Amino acid sequence: MTPHKPLLIEDPLPPTHDPASAPPPPEDDTAPPGPNGRAMQLALRAAGRRLPLWARLGWSALGGLVVLGASVWAWDFVTGLMARVPALGGLALGLLAMAGLAALVLAVRELAALRRLRRLDTLRKRATAAHLAPSPQTAEALARDMLALYTPRPEMRWPCARLAEILPDHLDAPAKLDITETTLLAPLDIEARREIEAAARQVALLTALIPLPLIDVLAALATNLRMIRRIAEIYGGRTGGLGSLRLARGVILHLLATGALAVGEDMMSTLASGSMLSKLSRRFGEGVVNGALTARLGVAALEICRPMPFHSQPRPKTSALMRRAVSGLFDSDSQKPT
Repeated sequence: MTPHKPLLIEDPLPPTHDPASAPPPPEDDTAPPGPNGRAMQLALRAAGRRLPLWARLGWSALGGLVVLGASVWAWDFVTGLMARVPALGGLALGLLAMAGLAALVLAVRELAALRRLRRLDTLRKRATAAHLAPSPQTAEALARDMLALYTPRPEMRWPCARLAEILPDHLDAPAKLDITETTLLAPLDIEARREIEAAARQVALLTALIPLPLIDVLAALATNLRMIRRIAEIYGGRTGGLGSLRLARGVILHLLATGALAVGEDMMSTLASGSMLSKLSRRFGEGVVNGALTARLGVAALEICRPMPFHSQPRPKTSALMRRAVSGLFDSDSQKPT
């Protein structure tokens, strides 16, 4: 048997590869887009959308018709019941009177809430004018009105007493304005920032945990309305139902008009974090961006509800608020004041 010669199998060299001539890799159409805050974008635009005139007139007429019909029905019901059973008719008349009294009290409270919001707006306009044209008399009058606004609140008694004590020591208008802002509004700014951080954190969690698109939009909208209402209460503008909706709509229209819902420098780090987190969980990355938009909305509400513009105190930044809000998801110590 003739032995076989050894067989040599040569490993061919790999073909040369020219990166410049290589075709680009195919795009992955199935890859999810980066987080863009869809829930918050839809919620804010839906809340800020203004109905046309004919639609507003139609809804107003329909509401008036419903109220008129309910009133006529209630009156006919009470008078008919009094004719059949006087005792039950008297009871129904008493209940109707109580309902009317409650509606009157509610209307008075709504008017008072709108008046408080107008008071804050008037103080802010006066403070802006005082900074543009400083006058010791104007600054003194503004400081006294600020004291009148916050002295009735128990938690503000010490700052008000402190301002009343040191205000006469400052003679020029800028010093009076700055000491008023620092003494009275700095503690309220801290509380308002905490509300914004809590709302941003809640929106981020709701977006991450709720898989239904419409439900997360409604949840984000409800959280933002509550945040705006709380910010108004912190600065002394306690609002009712209509006042809260009017204030929220004013804040959202301000954001839409100024283009503040677009990506800015104060959101770049947040968007980068959301993009990285979206590689692990797309919903969580989307939640971070929705939280950033909530923080930006909170800053706008803060500026509108604050009775003095930011001058001696730093204006809150969206990126800083989101860092604390996201860190609060993992570290309970971040809730403590620094």
